Amino acid sequence: MKKLLVAGIAALCMVSTSVFAADVKLGYIDMQRALNGSEAGKEAKEQLAARVKKYQDEINIKQEDLKKLKDELEKQGMLLSESARASKEKDYQNKLKDFQRFTKDAQDELQGKDEEFTRKILEGMEKVIQEYGRKNGFTFIFVKNESMLFVDDKSDLTEEVLKLFNANRKK
Repeated sequence: MKKLLVAGIAALCMVSTSVFAADVKLGYIDMQRALNGSEAGKEAKEQLAARVKKYQDEINIKQEDLKKLKDELEKQGMLLSESARASKEKDYQNKLKDFQRFTKDAQDELQGKDEEFTRKILEGMEKVIQEYGRKNGFTFIFVKNESMLFVDDKSDLTEEVLKLFNANRKK
């Protein structure tokens, strides 16, 4: 009797699991690919690249000025009076600090802009994914990451969502 009861419960569990599994629809998005492939992502990259070039040009000029000042200081150091040499050394140190501050500020500003662009794109992408999931009867849509040991390529919704995201952006 006990064996029959256990067998019945096991069969019931198998049936309910297979019924539940039949109703579950899963998909995933490769968010990195979506970010890089979206029109908004490409525009953000272009804007960031332009800012990087602008800052790099300024950094190159400042570096060249610092190099000239250092060379002057090394060449003329012995010929200058103590106070003149100290003045040039102080000038060099101040310009070096300004340069370091400038590069740090530039780096912080670029990182902030990158995060801002990414956040805006992800917010828009999330809305499109939720709408897509509802319309197409998905139970779960995951973000692909390194903890996913196996994912069937048939579950990849990235291209479909990317098309919708780009189309919605044009509206």
